[in-house]
Amino acid sequence: MPASFYDRMSAELSAIEAEGLWKPERVIQSRQGAAVQVAGQEVLNFCANNYLGLGGDERIVEAAIQATQRWGAGLASVRFICGTQEIHKELEAAIASYLGKEDAILFAAAFDANGGVFEPLLGEQDCIISDSLNHASIIDGVRLCKAARKRFANGNIDELETRLKEARSEGARTIMIATDGVFSMDGHVAKLDRITALAEQYEALVMVDDAHATGVIGPGGRGSAAFHGVEDKVDILTGTFGKALSGAMGGYIAGRKPVIDLLRQRARPYLFSNSLAPAVCGAALKAIEISKGPDGDALRDKIARNAKRFRSGMAEAGFDLIEGGHPIIPVMLYDARLAQQLAAKLLELGVYVTGFSFPVVPKGQARIRTQMSAAHEDYHIDRALAAFAEAGRAIGAIK
Repeated sequence: MPASFYDRMSAELSAIEAEGLWKPERVIQSRQGAAVQVAGQEVLNFCANNYLGLGGDERIVEAAIQATQRWGAGLASVRFICGTQEIHKELEAAIASYLGKEDAILFAAAFDANGGVFEPLLGEQDCIISDSLNHASIIDGVRLCKAARKRFANGNIDELETRLKEARSEGARTIMIATDGVFSMDGHVAKLDRITALAEQYEALVMVDDAHATGVIGPGGRGSAAFHGVEDKVDILTGTFGKALSGAMGGYIAGRKPVIDLLRQRARPYLFSNSLAPAVCGAALKAIEISKGPDGDALRDKIARNAKRFRSGMAEAGFDLIEGGHPIIPVMLYDARLAQQLAAKLLELGVYVTGFSFPVVPKGQARIRTQMSAAHEDYHIDRALAAFAEAGRAIGAIK
């Protein structure tokens, strides 16, 4: 047992804590919802990806129970051995249809979907052009692929065109532009109308991670491509059932059938991970049904109202917010310690939020990422606004 290794780990942990970058885990003692139990106290939750409020919805819970009763707890297998049930194929067909794609493939997590999408499809003769603020899962997925890699500054369309010209002049066989549909730390919606226009001009593919968009924005909640009216111009969509679409877990890739067929044969996270539990599939199927129907539209309208109310109140209180129209509303503190102090003070006041700092966001860009949910009522938002104002003044974040 080499003591030097453990001494190094201890020193690194001490440094993380000293820099104010420690990320505590708080244990929730209830279902996910607008209010949750933490340490025996009911607190308002303003940091969940539970956009449609379905994480604790009784319809979703019942669908998960029914799926478990019919199909069991799990398959104890990967898909190609003996891990494919009818409910898996039903969910793949449902998400593909919802998003207007020919087919879809399920993964144990959305991180795995992004980790598995690039390597089977692209090789040394190809090039991936990635937005600089893409999710860590896209970054890791690109690293696993042998294609050439280029980056463009977040949302900078002129720089994207420069990278496309470079890739074409270098003789890339296939070029793929990879971007988040909604950037998780800022709430910005990718400029897919302009990105897809450039892709068409330079004969490039477009891959979009719509984890924070599906169910949340666009007609019928179909995501960022639908938001911009370019659904037919996005080649590959990845996403999750762990946010708006039930709040459970699991990811997917949706696209044309040849792409999905090849991923079934070559995507390592798919080939070597157990198939999704039937309960997760049942919950996701019910969430898709709700999201694409009139109830989904009503929930999205409520999220928009909640976001407008919260933004207005926070701006009036004097907080620095990143502009946008998504239910992700970042409250900028810039200092990691200040972000952690504000989160701790808010918890004392009955509001559960999380401070984000390096390496989740760039150094000097620490923040509280608040997220609105359709589960929030006006009185929840007003209580949160009052708590933010009190906590902000107490730690000197606002006057």
